[in-house]
Amino acid sequence: MGGVVGVVLALTGAGGGILAVPLLVFGLHLQMAQAAPVGLLAVGLAAAIGALLGLREGLVRYRAALMIGLTGMLVAPLGVWLARELPNEPVMAAFAAVLGWVAWRNLGLGRKPVDAAAVQASKAPLCAMNPATGRLSWRAPCTAMLALTGSLSGMLSGLLGVGGGFVIAPMLSGISNVPPRGVVATSMAVIALVSVGGVLGAATQGAMAWPVALPFAAGAVLALLVGRQFSARWSGARLQQAFGALAAVVAVLMLLRVAGWADR
Repeated sequence: MGGVVGVVLALTGAGGGILAVPLLVFGLHLQMAQAAPVGLLAVGLAAAIGALLGLREGLVRYRAALMIGLTGMLVAPLGVWLARELPNEPVMAAFAAVLGWVAWRNLGLGRKPVDAAAVQASKAPLCAMNPATGRLSWRAPCTAMLALTGSLSGMLSGLLGVGGGFVIAPMLSGISNVPPRGVVATSMAVIALVSVGGVLGAATQGAMAWPVALPFAAGAVLALLVGRQFSARWSGARLQQAFGALAAVVAVLMLLRVAGWADR
């Protein structure tokens, strides 16, 4: 199951945590509080590899990544605690809602093409990047938005076991003029940092199922390394739409599980 997560990460650049938790819930019948930290460990390790590759290529905006990531690390243990305190069904329903949003966003990729360059040129970004230096303009509104992004990512990571890339990348694109490859690489760095907070929170609170987590994470990392060899060939809008359709199916299954129908 970890291998499936790694392949999805390699081909789509996101979505690992979105699939990791449902796989663990349906495949091993884990509760959300048990599945979330396991999925977060696997996604965090895979994201760390992607971030290191991005750093080597000079794509990561490391100051922004540190700001978002450190904020997320502080909030992630709160999400882990909430996952243990809240009943399983509401947490699963929240996860299904996140899946539904991801499905809607991915399924719409091929229908309304957007000229990213025109959009960036028509607005004054809140966090403007100097093309010559690659550094962002650190004003108070920019800092506040980066901190808000980190807090939201950290809460989702701890509560639901997702890396938060589906939140980080759109928000970073919306408030800055960082190129798409830089957004993805920076998002990977943030996911790796935020995952540390969630994993440490789960480990210290006794919520990490290590006998499941270690082989699951190892499978994800190995499959990611293999899948990267095919990512350029198989990437594109159709693949994103297929992932969106899969997310929609999983969201429905999780809602049925909440209603008790999937167990009948």
